[in-house]
Amino acid sequence: MAELRRGGIVALLDGQQMDGQQMDGQQPAHRHAALVIAAEMLEQPALATLLAANNAGQGGTGRGIRLVVTAERANALVRRGLVPAPAAATAADDSHRLLALSGALAAEAIRQIADPTVEPVAWLAAGIVPVADVAPALCQGAIELTKLARLLPAALIVLVPHSALERWVDPAFRLEAADLPAFRRNAAANLRRVGSAPVPLDGAESCEIVAFRPSDGGKEHLAIVIGRPDTSQPVLVRLHSECYTGDLLGSLRCDCGPQLRGAIAAIEKAGSGVLLYLAQEGRGIGLVNKLRAYRLQDAGADTLDANLQLGYGADERLYEPAAEMLRQLGVGAVRLLTNNPEKVAGLAQCGIAVIERVPHVFQANDHNERYLSTKAIRFGHMF
Repeated sequence: MAELRRGGIVALLDGQQMDGQQMDGQQPAHRHAALVIAAEMLEQPALATLLAANNAGQGGTGRGIRLVVTAERANALVRRGLVPAPAAATAADDSHRLLALSGALAAEAIRQIADPTVEPVAWLAAGIVPVADVAPALCQGAIELTKLARLLPAALIVLVPHSALERWVDPAFRLEAADLPAFRRNAAANLRRVGSAPVPLDGAESCEIVAFRPSDGGKEHLAIVIGRPDTSQPVLVRLHSECYTGDLLGSLRCDCGPQLRGAIAAIEKAGSGVLLYLAQEGRGIGLVNKLRAYRLQDAGADTLDANLQLGYGADERLYEPAAEMLRQLGVGAVRLLTNNPEKVAGLAQCGIAVIERVPHVFQANDHNERYLSTKAIRFGHMF
């Protein structure tokens, strides 16, 4: 993830692939690997490296550079007339599309094509055609890697023989595509308590903050324990995803700031409870992508559609971190302070008994009324 965020190349391997084809009952002795660069971070030197790796005379396949994007982003490019619609025979699955790029495209043009908040100039996309000549596992893996790195879900791919990897990618930056699907959940299950201290809060002076670190090296999640919760009884709990703009800056575009401060006040009034402050900004897409989503909303999209246009799901959050934090705090049953039925279902699916949903509603303002309406109509929040 760090290598992708700095514009470096990583390698994805597909253990089921042999020279582009699956061979049942045989070992993939000549399998290909995908060299992957996040499209958002692409610069001209890295693009030159991919072009060199593609050269068949230097251990490449000569197929050319491929750009994998989500199906939503590809459809937007088709609607703009920048990319032809794929034929049925070459269409990828519902999650992604694979595009063959012209060798004449510059890094800046590719970045523009990947970013829905940028208006790509029509001629910059000339020569792009839909293809389906990279294994779906590698395409899906490249998309997942960029999401894990909190970048736009778009990546460049060049296939090279596994035997040529040494030339292009250090061993530390190679991984099997099959290992990716369970990665985030495994990181959540291996949260480790790393520090705690009493921190008196405005409105809740008897408070301890406990930090939990995921095994993937990502940002810590925090448990704000107010009072002395009786864990033999259902504990009043709020799951709050961090919101830099709302929590810290007082943004009026959302209701996160009032929800955070209101939850602390509600737990204090109840006598005790736990607020989990989860490192899942923007429903799990990260701060930069949340700002991009705001740009798309200003252009007419609602909260849900903006996420889809960026290539993310409507809600990318996981509930395993919250459940694991509660287990380590000795909490097995909760009264959940929320309007979101997905939180109730998600926490219950992770083994925490949700005994009651406690409403958590605040007044709208002129800036967030549409946002709250979208929450109710399209996300099913109960106001």
